Amino acid sequence: MYCSFCGAAVAHSLIYCNHCGEKLSADKSESGKASELSPESLVRAIVSIFVLGLGAIIALVAAMKKLDFNEGLINAFLLFSFLLLVVIEGVFIWLLVSGKKRAKGTSDIEQLAGQQETKDLYTPPARMLAEPMPSVTEQTTRPLEKIYSAPKSK
Repeated sequence: MYCSFCGAAVAHSLIYCNHCGEKLSADKSESGKASELSPESLVRAIVSIFVLGLGAIIALVAAMKKLDFNEGLINAFLLFSFLLLVVIEGVFIWLLVSGKKRAKGTSDIEQLAGQQETKDLYTPPARMLAEPMPSVTEQTTRPLEKIYSAPKSK
C-alpha cells in the first residue's frame, strides 16, 4: 500500500503514514466512530422528541375532542402516547448515561496502552529500512589523507 499524499510505501495495518504523517484511509478508523453518538446530539434529540411529541399529543387530543370521540378512547390514547414518549426518552437518556460511563471508565493511560495504532505508527516494518549508503565526505576526503610509507632503505 502507498500513501496517497507522499507516495511512500506503508503497511496495510497503519492509519497514518510513517513518512509524512497524513491519514491513510478514513474508512478504517471512521467505521467505529460512526456508530457512536455525541452527547450534544443526544441532548438535542431528547429535547426535540419531547417537545415535538408533546405538541403532537396535544394536537391529536384536541382533534379527537373536536370530533366528539369517546372520553375513554381519548384517555387510552393519552396513556399510550405518554408511555411511548417516556420509553423513547428513556432510551435516549440511557444512551447518554452509558456513553458517559464508558468515557469515564477508562483513563488516558489505559486508552493509550490499548491503542495498537500508536505502536504501528512508531515502529516501521523492517522491509522499509534502506540500505546504508556510504558517506559523501568519506568518499571525497580519502584522497587528501596522508599516505604513510616506510622510508626507503639505502
